[in-house]
Amino acid sequence: MNQLIPAPLLAKAKKILVVTHMAIGDFTYMQMCFKALKRAHPHLEIHLWVDERRRSANPADWPHLKNYSLYDWLAASPYIDEVYAQNYSPALHAQSIAKAQREDYPLVVSLTHMACHRYARLTREISPRGFIVGLKKQKYRFFELSKKLSILKFNATIPLYESQEHNVPHVSDIYAQWFTHAFGLDIPKADRYPTIHIPDQWTTYAREQFAAWGLPANVVFINVYSKGEERCWPLERGFELIKEMRKHPQWREAGFVVNVVPEELQAARALHASAAPPNTHLFSAEESFFQLPAVLALCSLIITVETAVMHLANAVHVPVIALMRQNNPEWVPIDQQNSAVILVKEMDAWVTKIELPEVMEKVLSWPL
Repeated sequence: MNQLIPAPLLAKAKKILVVTHMAIGDFTYMQMCFKALKRAHPHLEIHLWVDERRRSANPADWPHLKNYSLYDWLAASPYIDEVYAQNYSPALHAQSIAKAQREDYPLVVSLTHMACHRYARLTREISPRGFIVGLKKQKYRFFELSKKLSILKFNATIPLYESQEHNVPHVSDIYAQWFTHAFGLDIPKADRYPTIHIPDQWTTYAREQFAAWGLPANVVFINVYSKGEERCWPLERGFELIKEMRKHPQWREAGFVVNVVPEELQAARALHASAAPPNTHLFSAEESFFQLPAVLALCSLIITVETAVMHLANAVHVPVIALMRQNNPEWVPIDQQNSAVILVKEMDAWVTKIELPEVMEKVLSWPL
């Protein structure tokens, strides 16, 4: 397959800007592509623009957007040289554009699969003279002329996968294909499996926290939160799951850690005080992203809705039971041997349609 970025241009360039609307789950897999790019072109600085699609003019929204834990991981990544993370307000977004324009990037790659046409305009605004590659929908309808014209701002395009397609590849394979198209990289399947380096200070933190909680060796991690409401499970049902698991000998003495996103912590604490079973502890990665994988790595089993936790579980090699919708089959956990997926029975149904007995059936059939 011919690469879209001309090899002489790639060899000459000293830096590249990659634009994404990345979440933690995306980077779990895409980091392996950045690793391959860095290995193939060690001279190339990789700058990453993380566009915040929840961008808001309301100052009340800024604290959680500003402290998005993904940025901790990106800052520690050996493959990323600079991150544009200040995009959560219109004013900061404008400042980021001005800063990127001053860099005069010779190469820009847009790996944004939503609203591709908008990012064609953004990347061309950032780099009026650069060589720009971006994702493109396979078909535009007759009334989408303005979108088609915006896409023409790209010098070259990568066909966008359709998540509803039959036999859609795993997301790790999709990302590898994008990098093959753009850079001519060959990323073997074994090199697409996610890894994560947890700094020693956060491994120590997790061990000390487990000791302070008095947790046994057998610990179950439960996460019911996701960014999208359609992918969440009620916290009350998470506590009910713990009660049901405790009725069975293999889980009777287990400890339970329940993950809570920081913005829901106050409400979760109130419910925990009234409804949580004994030896159940709330956890939230309030200081650093690395608190989360450090805690996950010490657990025996992870039960989670469809979110980054299920991918991080694979990265730290802990068995996971994932509750998922049918809409995005490309996002199933990559480690099939150590993962079990419970799907809602109907397309477009919410994860809340997965009832407690279905989860318990999978839990009790899980090999210990």
